[in-house]
Amino acid sequence: MRLSPSVRLELNQARKFAGPLAKRAGRILKKGFSAKKKTTSKGVIDLVTQFDFASEKLIVSEIKKKFPEHDILAEEGSSVERERPFRWVIDPLDGTTNFAHGFPLFCVSIALQFNGATVLGVIYDPLRDELFLAQHKQGATLNGRKIRVTKEKDLTKALCVTGFPYDMHTSARDNLANFRRVIKRSRDVRRIGSAALDLCYVACGRFDVFWELKLWPWDVAAGALIAHEAGARVTDFRGGEFLITGKEILVTNGRLHKEMIKLVR
Repeated sequence: MRLSPSVRLELNQARKFAGPLAKRAGRILKKGFSAKKKTTSKGVIDLVTQFDFASEKLIVSEIKKKFPEHDILAEEGSSVERERPFRWVIDPLDGTTNFAHGFPLFCVSIALQFNGATVLGVIYDPLRDELFLAQHKQGATLNGRKIRVTKEKDLTKALCVTGFPYDMHTSARDNLANFRRVIKRSRDVRRIGSAALDLCYVACGRFDVFWELKLWPWDVAAGALIAHEAGARVTDFRGGEFLITGKEILVTNGRLHKEMIKLVR
């Protein structure tokens, strides 16, 4: 994808804007983490708190002021869809279940798309003060330092991470069979409860492999770009093109991809 000078200029402005904005939203979550939470359910195990809404309100309002012509897709309902070239994809609190239970792994995820392709990704973990950022063809960084995926070639030495869909109580396609196959072949498998952080952790070499199914665009838009820009291979389970609107994602350091395709189905 080639970007015109005017698009590149707007993208650079968005990059300077999105990092500080993610940190501002992260401060809301950090303060809320130790506060009393009002938790409601969107599904059997899908939670939302008042801090999801507060974070989203801040992010959306600031985008509307800075980039009024841009579209917005936001998890908690603040979307603005007019089929404009630029669209922000926002998860104001990825890892809400962790957050609600006092488990300290969650983040803010903000992505920007141009004509359907993700060109900017920002993910902020407020408890660790870690800001992951990637721009189209500019690489990926963690707190300003370049990051890269691992070089591990042996799956038996690889640390993997996955998650399970919100309908796992009722759907036969629940990822449990994949989990069993991969844990038998790898060094180990983790489940930390935030797909956005899973992707960032592959990008910076903390994990070698991530796979999951039935995720939403706001779960993966920013993280998939960060992983890709850090050298990861990002596909569906068959090795085909990954789409944020799809229901499968497989991310590896590239060297483990073929073997993982044989295991996840």
